[in-house]
Amino acid sequence: MKEDILEQLVDDYLQHKGYFTMHNVKFKPTKEAIGYKAKKDSAHSDIDVIGINPHYRDPERIWVVNCKSWQSGVNLAHWISGIEKGKVLIGKDAWKTFRELADPKWANAFIDKIEELTGTRSFTYVTAVTKLIGVKSKWVEHEKFRENLKENPIEILTVKDILDYMHKNTAKTVAPSDVGRLLQVIKASEWERND
Repeated sequence: MKEDILEQLVDDYLQHKGYFTMHNVKFKPTKEAIGYKAKKDSAHSDIDVIGINPHYRDPERIWVVNCKSWQSGVNLAHWISGIEKGKVLIGKDAWKTFRELADPKWANAFIDKIEELTGTRSFTYVTAVTKLIGVKSKWVEHEKFRENLKENPIEILTVKDILDYMHKNTAKTVAPSDVGRLLQVIKASEWERND
């Protein structure tokens, strides 16, 4: 089950682009992983959405999406600094919010899970956000993140990106989801925001 509206939006977006999707896939390092500490590594993390499109080539064929539906958006510099300096953000160690980017042990477990499910270690990692604050390139080109993900590409997807795409590409055929149908009704109404 998709747990929040951003996961539902991402799911609709990927399905509209021809991806088959799965949700809330659990992963964690094995006890044999180098540096494994039961106190730090025994609780599962999850992958919010995985999309597989057999018509695309690697790494575009597999999209692995971490959703952050924070109302205030995601301030990239703030999170990078928090991860690099070992800060506590929103009540927990910053690295734990992006384990697969920040910690090699968790990145290996993440990649192993993707391979187990898809048969490949090649994928596009996507951070989906309500709103982006900061310079995208600092996140998607971050050396440590890229190294931990074995040089797989990193992207950012905003709600605006999703809505722009869905608005442009939604037809009149009934959409397969509540979110898709809502977007169709909004489009059919010819509503536009007037500031």
